[in-house]
Amino acid sequence: MSAPEAHLLIVDDDERIRGLLQKFLLRNGFLVTAARDAAHARRLLAGLEFDLIVLDVMMPGEDGIDLTRSLRETLETPILLLTAKGETEDRIAGLEAGADDYLPKPFEPKELLLRINAILRRVPQESPAGSVPQVLHLGPVRYDVERGELWRGDTPVHLTATESQLMKIFAASPDQPVSRAELVEKLGRDRGQAQERAVDVQITRLRRKIEQDPKQPRYLQTVRGAGYMLAPD
Repeated sequence: MSAPEAHLLIVDDDERIRGLLQKFLLRNGFLVTAARDAAHARRLLAGLEFDLIVLDVMMPGEDGIDLTRSLRETLETPILLLTAKGETEDRIAGLEAGADDYLPKPFEPKELLLRINAILRRVPQESPAGSVPQVLHLGPVRYDVERGELWRGDTPVHLTATESQLMKIFAASPDQPVSRAELVEKLGRDRGQAQERAVDVQITRLRRKIEQDPKQPRYLQTVRGAGYMLAPD
């Protein structure tokens, strides 16, 4: 999927900001739908499919983090949070809720565009018809490498775009540790301790979907001094 074909949902209670974002993204080739609050966004999501959700954190009623956490129960659409809070703890809270990335306000429109395109590039593409899937077995969970799908028995396990990209990275070199810095680079993010901490949060979330006991991981292991490693059966 190329970025200009993507359909974005913008959720912001500020009418002026919502309008400016919509006009800017339309000019850059996206299809854009806007929602004024969480309830409006839910109604739109019930009838339309989106490639990415750009979601303001500070909204009256149900805020962006609570909405993200709720949507993640059934939805794997990538979510980019817009937050006026600059503290690392607040950004981590958004990632723990299920967001794929965050952008602190104020921001340059071009940076928003770069973040959106980076997330869309991480979304797994459908594999060609007739391809033979390569499957990694992780106890009762299996990962279809070609399709980028995680299954527990006959039930699909929803992965966010970032979780899908992490699985692709690990599946490309099973039983080999990948450093946090390398994960940050392959995810297309800026280097730094804050981003490495964000990767740790994503790993914790991914373990909850893979491991029987996420606190004592068997398949997505921490390799002391070397990073993380996927160790399939």
